[in-house]
Amino acid sequence: MSLAPDGSAPPSSSTNGSTASGGSADIIEQTLTWGAHNYHPLEVVVSKAQGCWVEDPEGNRYLDMLAAYSAVNQGHLHPRIIGALVEQAGRVTLTSRAFHNDKLGPFLEQLARLSGFEKVLPMNTGAEAVETGIKAARKWGEKVKGVPAGEGEIITFEGNFHGRTTTIVGFSSDAQTRDGFGPFTPGFVSVPYGDIDALAAAMNERTVAVLAEPIQAEGGILVPPEGYLQKMRALCDQHNVLMYLDEIQTGLGRTGKMFCFEHAGIRPDLVSVGKALGGGVFPVSALLADDKVMSVFNPGDHGSTFGGNPLGAAVAMAALDVLIDEGLVARAQELGEYTFKRLRAIDSPHIAEVRGKGLLIGIEVPVSSGVAKPFCKKLMKRGLLCKETHEQVIRLAPPLVIEKSELDWALDQIEAVFTA
Repeated sequence: MSLAPDGSAPPSSSTNGSTASGGSADIIEQTLTWGAHNYHPLEVVVSKAQGCWVEDPEGNRYLDMLAAYSAVNQGHLHPRIIGALVEQAGRVTLTSRAFHNDKLGPFLEQLARLSGFEKVLPMNTGAEAVETGIKAARKWGEKVKGVPAGEGEIITFEGNFHGRTTTIVGFSSDAQTRDGFGPFTPGFVSVPYGDIDALAAAMNERTVAVLAEPIQAEGGILVPPEGYLQKMRALCDQHNVLMYLDEIQTGLGRTGKMFCFEHAGIRPDLVSVGKALGGGVFPVSALLADDKVMSVFNPGDHGSTFGGNPLGAAVAMAALDVLIDEGLVARAQELGEYTFKRLRAIDSPHIAEVRGKGLLIGIEVPVSSGVAKPFCKKLMKRGLLCKETHEQVIRLAPPLVIEKSELDWALDQIEAVFTA
């Protein structure tokens, strides 16, 4: 068993796979030389992964406390998911939607029954799922609600993150996300997140949908006030507006419920899911809705060559099976409560607040302590990988398969860094 970089022994975990050629420094230099500089990752190279652990070319092991922004909820290389991938890859991988395939129907039924929605529209990336929901809401507004063509409005929220397409960044409040990419798609209205009065004031006869994250993950693990989603639901009902929730990061067990909206006891009209739906091995996303919304789509209105492909469908079914059969949703709730208790007990001037739900956790660093990235670098040196968001917040989102002993080791490292 390899030692963590600080010399302590992390909980044991086996890894397999081939080691990348060249050292980490060479690989990073190669990436920066030949790749566009649209990311600024930590200076670590991952060449192997298994469960909650990853390894670099030099053999240093790290505990993954980010899980690819919740795309690896089931852990790296889960054998059931990899098994489904390999088996299906030996049969048929892609048919396009010009033909039926034998995996799509079972996948659609499984996800519909699990979520309680009548229809599923499969896509690939999370941004595609959000774009699909925007198109569905706009067409519903025109064809069903009767909003004049081209006048429908969708209310969004400051601090949102729904993807990187030009339409989506157009309603972002992040200046860098928007800089240089205009002109932007009209028809979006932005209000402060968590302010129910501002939301009510923005509603009018042209409003077709409200698009929100039940927790703003990229925005800094921002949890709305108690009762906010229930009041949003009531406003949408009052104004005949679709309630559309983006559960791409918060869904599929991450917050201790299969879907984060379940904490509020409400049911939205549309839901986008992705990331963990692909089990960490294949991009799979989907829009969930009932017939009253999904019936606005006719053949030729919308589609994707790879959306609903048999390889992705097989992987997604296995990914959902793992979440359910291994009790990972309840595990996220239990371990999340334990993690919050330990983190909030740390006496450090460098922690302003600990917030989130389940195993979606944010540690806010006060401005007086600088920014969060140096803390992430110190944790990396101790064998723990996480990432800052919005400069002041460290996001913790480990794979839901994490063992309590592994979590304890991680929390020990966090406490050591913040009390040093």
